[in-house]
Amino acid sequence: MTRVQITVDGAAHDDEVEPRLLLVHYLRDVLGKTGTNVGCDTSNCGACTVHLDGQSVKSCTILAVQADGADITTIEGLAQPPADGDATSGWHPLQKAFHAEHGLQCGYCTPGMIMSSIDLLERNPSPTEEDVRHGLEGNLCRCTGYVNIVRSVLRAAAELRGEEVPGVGEGTIAFGDVAQSEQAADDLKHVEVTP
Repeated sequence: MTRVQITVDGAAHDDEVEPRLLLVHYLRDVLGKTGTNVGCDTSNCGACTVHLDGQSVKSCTILAVQADGADITTIEGLAQPPADGDATSGWHPLQKAFHAEHGLQCGYCTPGMIMSSIDLLERNPSPTEEDVRHGLEGNLCRCTGYVNIVRSVLRAAAELRGEEVPGVGEGTIAFGDVAQSEQAADDLKHVEVTP
Protein backbone atom coordinates (compact mmCIF):
# COMPACT_ATOMS: atom_id res chain seq x y z
CA MET A 1 0.00 0.00 0.00
CA THR A 2 1.05 3.54 -0.73
CA ARG A 3 -0.15 6.69 0.99
CA VAL A 4 -1.52 9.47 -1.24
CA GLN A 5 -2.61 12.96 -0.36
CA ILE A 6 -4.98 14.35 -2.98
CA THR A 7 -7.33 17.32 -2.94
CA VAL A 8 -10.60 16.45 -4.67
CA ASP A 9 -13.30 19.07 -5.21
CA GLY A 10 -11.70 21.26 -2.57
CA ALA A 11 -11.48 18.58 0.14
CA ALA A 12 -8.14 17.09 1.22
CA HIS A 13 -7.89 13.29 1.30
CA ASP A 14 -5.14 11.15 2.82
CA ASP A 15 -5.51 7.48 1.92
CA GLU A 16 -3.62 4.22 1.60
CA VAL A 17 -4.04 2.80 -1.91
CA GLU A 18 -2.78 -0.12 -3.94
CA PRO A 19 0.01 1.14 -6.24
CA ARG A 20 -1.90 -0.19 -9.28
CA LEU A 21 -5.23 1.51 -8.41
CA LEU A 22 -6.43 3.74 -11.25
CA LEU A 23 -7.43 7.29 -10.38
CA VAL A 24 -10.95 6.69 -11.72
CA HIS A 25 -11.42 3.80 -9.29
CA TYR A 26 -9.96 5.83 -6.43
CA LEU A 27 -12.44 8.62 -7.14
CA ARG A 28 -15.43 6.29 -7.50
CA ASP A 29 -14.73 3.47 -5.07
CA VAL A 30 -12.76 5.19 -2.32
CA LEU A 31 -14.20 8.72 -2.40
CA GLY A 32 -17.67 7.97 -3.80
CA LYS A 33 -17.33 10.43 -6.70
CA THR A 34 -19.56 8.35 -8.96
CA GLY A 35 -20.21 11.19 -11.41
CA THR A 36 -16.85 10.23 -12.90
CA ASN A 37 -17.90 7.32 -15.09
CA VAL A 38 -16.00 4.27 -16.28
CA GLY A 39 -16.93 3.84 -19.89
CA CYS A 40 -14.28 1.72 -21.56
CA ASP A 41 -11.16 1.25 -19.37
CA THR A 42 -9.11 1.80 -22.55
CA SER A 43 -8.93 5.63 -22.63
CA ASN A 44 -11.10 5.79 -25.77
CA CYS A 45 -14.39 7.23 -24.53
CA GLY A 46 -13.51 10.10 -22.16
CA ALA A 47 -16.40 9.38 -19.76
CA CYS A 48 -13.89 9.45 -16.88
CA THR A 49 -12.48 12.91 -17.68
CA VAL A 50 -11.59 15.06 -14.67
CA HIS A 51 -9.35 18.08 -14.14
CA LEU A 52 -5.93 17.34 -12.66
CA ASP A 53 -4.22 20.56 -11.62
CA GLY A 54 -6.49 22.47 -14.00
CA GLN A 55 -6.13 20.31 -17.10
CA SER A 56 -8.56 17.71 -18.37
CA VAL A 57 -7.27 14.15 -18.17
CA LYS A 58 -8.81 10.73 -18.58
CA SER A 59 -8.67 9.33 -15.07
CA CYS A 60 -8.54 5.75 -16.36
CA THR A 61 -5.03 6.46 -17.70
CA ILE A 62 -3.55 7.70 -14.42
CA LEU A 63 -2.71 5.78 -11.30
CA ALA A 64 -3.90 7.24 -8.02
CA VAL A 65 -0.28 7.32 -6.83
CA GLN A 66 0.60 9.51 -9.83
CA ALA A 67 -1.96 12.04 -8.59
CA ASP A 68 -0.33 12.30 -5.16
CA GLY A 69 -0.22 15.99 -4.21
CA ALA A 70 -2.56 16.99 -7.04
CA ASP A 71 -5.69 19.09 -7.03
CA ILE A 72 -8.53 17.28 -8.82
CA THR A 73 -11.93 18.58 -9.85
CA THR A 74 -14.71 16.17 -10.77
CA ILE A 75 -18.14 16.90 -12.22
CA GLU A 76 -19.45 16.99 -8.63
CA GLY A 77 -17.03 19.78 -7.81
CA LEU A 78 -18.36 22.19 -10.44
CA ALA A 79 -21.71 23.19 -9.01
CA GLN A 80 -22.21 25.49 -6.06
CA PRO A 81 -25.07 25.04 -3.58
CA PRO A 82 -28.40 26.16 -5.07
CA ALA A 83 -29.79 29.54 -4.11
CA ASP A 84 -33.39 30.61 -3.60
CA GLY A 85 -34.78 27.11 -4.15
CA ASP A 86 -33.62 27.02 -7.79
CA ALA A 87 -31.75 23.73 -8.21
CA THR A 88 -29.86 24.99 -11.28
CA SER A 89 -28.74 28.33 -9.82
CA GLY A 90 -25.38 27.00 -8.66
CA TRP A 91 -24.60 25.03 -11.80
CA HIS A 92 -21.56 25.81 -13.92
CA PRO A 93 -22.48 27.55 -17.22
CA LEU A 94 -21.62 24.37 -19.12
CA GLN A 95 -23.96 22.32 -16.95
CA LYS A 96 -26.71 24.88 -17.60
CA ALA A 97 -25.97 24.89 -21.33
CA PHE A 98 -26.14 21.09 -21.59
CA HIS A 99 -29.52 21.29 -19.84
CA ALA A 100 -30.82 24.14 -22.02
CA GLU A 101 -29.64 22.65 -25.32
CA HIS A 102 -30.53 19.03 -24.49
CA GLY A 103 -26.87 18.08 -24.90
CA LEU A 104 -27.43 14.61 -23.51
CA GLN A 105 -29.60 11.58 -23.92
CA CYS A 106 -28.55 8.76 -21.62
CA GLY A 107 -26.13 11.12 -19.84
CA TYR A 108 -23.32 8.63 -19.39
CA CYS A 109 -20.78 10.63 -21.40
CA THR A 110 -21.99 14.01 -20.12
CA PRO A 111 -19.64 14.44 -17.12
CA GLY A 112 -16.60 13.79 -19.31
CA MET A 113 -17.96 16.01 -22.09
CA ILE A 114 -18.51 18.87 -19.66
CA MET A 115 -15.07 18.52 -18.04
CA SER A 116 -13.36 18.43 -21.45
CA SER A 117 -15.45 21.38 -22.64
CA ILE A 118 -14.42 23.50 -19.66
CA ASP A 119 -10.77 22.88 -20.49
CA LEU A 120 -11.48 23.73 -24.15
CA LEU A 121 -13.20 27.01 -23.27
CA GLU A 122 -10.42 28.02 -20.89
CA ARG A 123 -7.95 27.64 -23.76
CA ASN A 124 -10.29 29.06 -26.44
CA PRO A 125 -13.13 31.25 -25.12
CA SER A 126 -14.49 31.93 -28.64
CA PRO A 127 -14.46 28.55 -30.37
CA THR A 128 -15.99 27.83 -33.73
CA GLU A 129 -18.14 24.77 -34.31
CA GLU A 130 -15.07 23.08 -35.80
CA ASP A 131 -12.97 24.01 -32.75
CA VAL A 132 -15.56 22.40 -30.45
CA ARG A 133 -15.69 19.22 -32.50
CA HIS A 134 -11.90 19.02 -32.59
CA GLY A 135 -11.65 19.80 -28.86
CA LEU A 136 -14.02 16.95 -27.98
CA GLU A 137 -12.47 14.32 -30.26
CA GLY A 138 -11.36 12.26 -27.26
CA ASN A 139 -14.90 12.05 -25.87
CA LEU A 140 -17.41 9.62 -27.35
CA CYS A 141 -21.17 9.85 -27.23
CA ARG A 142 -23.07 6.81 -28.40
CA CYS A 143 -26.52 8.45 -28.28
CA THR A 144 -26.74 12.03 -29.50
CA GLY A 145 -24.90 12.54 -32.78
CA TYR A 146 -23.07 15.47 -31.10
CA VAL A 147 -25.25 18.25 -32.57
CA ASN A 148 -26.70 19.38 -29.24
CA ILE A 149 -23.41 18.80 -27.46
CA VAL A 150 -21.72 21.24 -29.82
CA ARG A 151 -24.58 23.71 -29.40
CA SER A 152 -24.26 23.37 -25.63
CA VAL A 153 -20.57 24.25 -25.70
CA LEU A 154 -21.18 27.21 -28.04
CA ARG A 155 -23.97 28.43 -25.77
CA ALA A 156 -21.75 28.21 -22.69
CA ALA A 157 -18.94 29.99 -24.54
CA ALA A 158 -21.29 32.85 -25.41
CA GLU A 159 -22.56 33.05 -21.83
CA LEU A 160 -19.03 32.99 -20.40
CA ARG A 161 -18.12 35.87 -22.76
CA GLY A 162 -21.02 37.83 -21.26
CA GLU A 163 -23.28 37.63 -24.33
CA GLU A 164 -27.06 37.26 -24.16
CA VAL A 165 -28.30 33.73 -24.82
CA PRO A 166 -31.91 32.54 -25.05
CA GLY A 167 -33.40 31.25 -21.82
CA VAL A 168 -34.46 27.65 -21.38
CA GLY A 169 -37.57 27.07 -23.48
CA GLU A 170 -36.94 30.18 -25.61
CA GLY A 171 -35.37 28.21 -28.45
CA THR A 172 -31.95 26.81 -28.98
CA ILE A 173 -28.87 28.76 -29.83
CA ALA A 174 -27.84 28.46 -33.47
CA PHE A 175 -24.27 28.29 -34.67
CA GLY A 176 -24.73 31.72 -36.29
CA ASP A 177 -25.77 33.20 -32.95
CA VAL A 178 -22.25 32.75 -31.61
CA ALA A 179 -20.25 33.45 -34.76
CA GLN A 180 -17.70 36.23 -34.46
CA SER A 181 -18.46 37.82 -37.84
CA GLU A 182 -21.10 37.93 -40.55
CA GLN A 183 -18.88 35.79 -42.80
CA ALA A 184 -18.39 33.21 -40.04
CA ALA A 185 -22.16 33.12 -39.48
CA ASP A 186 -22.73 32.53 -43.19
CA ASP A 187 -20.06 29.80 -43.23
CA LEU A 188 -21.73 28.06 -40.29
CA LYS A 189 -25.08 27.94 -42.10
CA HIS A 190 -23.49 25.58 -44.60
CA VAL A 191 -21.74 23.31 -42.12
CA GLU A 192 -22.80 19.69 -42.46
CA VAL A 193 -23.54 18.58 -38.93
CA THR A 194 -22.11 15.08 -38.49
CA PRO A 195 -20.53 13.30 -35.54
